[in-house]
Amino acid sequence: MRIISFNANGIRSAGTKGFFDWLREQQADVVCIQETKAQEAQLSDAQFRPEGYHCFYRDATTKKGYSGVAIYARREPDEVRTGLGREDFDEEGRYIEARFGNLSVVSFYIPSGSSGDERQQYKFRIMEWLTPIFKEWAASGRDYVLCGDWNIVHTRNDIKNWTSNQKNSGCLPEERAWLDLLFDEQGWVDSFRAIKPDAVEYTWWSNRGQARANNVGWRIDYQIVSAGLKERLQACSIYRDQRFSDHAPFSVDYAE
Repeated sequence: MRIISFNANGIRSAGTKGFFDWLREQQADVVCIQETKAQEAQLSDAQFRPEGYHCFYRDATTKKGYSGVAIYARREPDEVRTGLGREDFDEEGRYIEARFGNLSVVSFYIPSGSSGDERQQYKFRIMEWLTPIFKEWAASGRDYVLCGDWNIVHTRNDIKNWTSNQKNSGCLPEERAWLDLLFDEQGWVDSFRAIKPDAVEYTWWSNRGQARANNVGWRIDYQIVSAGLKERLQACSIYRDQRFSDHAPFSVDYAE
């Protein structure tokens, strides 16, 4: 089973840059997309309904052309959920979950705090609110794959300029401690680190300067899995050869 997570930074923009041509060759079973930046009515072109996939979108309703998540699945899900019960989060289009038997695949777009203190404080509130939800999921007996742009690096190997970013959103000690809690206390597994413990690879690069060309990046896109899936992790890759977005697609292969 192959799952791909990708922050498109505008799904229509990514489409013009060849994302869907690339996707056809990947043989992915599930694709999780974040930052669609579109309303579903604007996605009438056939490319946004890739052949062989059941496609589900959760748009932002509070601000059009903002945020938004999607899931494409080869197998029709038993159920699709698009709300976690917090209106301000749900209406920004930040969560969609597809359920297949005992497996849940979630496409998450965790808020960024980089635009200023108001959004950073909102990010902290969302992290606090999500903590018991993740704890409940981890203990539920279901298998979960939590895909998406989490807007947080975890360790020194996940960011090029570790020291100079300690006071910047996405690398704050409080944010990284939250990931510690998820991994160390709740038992969630960072699939990339489980497969590549010491690798230095990134999934996002600023559009400023020559960040991508110089590989001055951050690893903020994850597939975080419940403990029962750890032994099924086989391989993972971050695709950088083409530039569809300021993020790169992140693929993980799981044993059936």
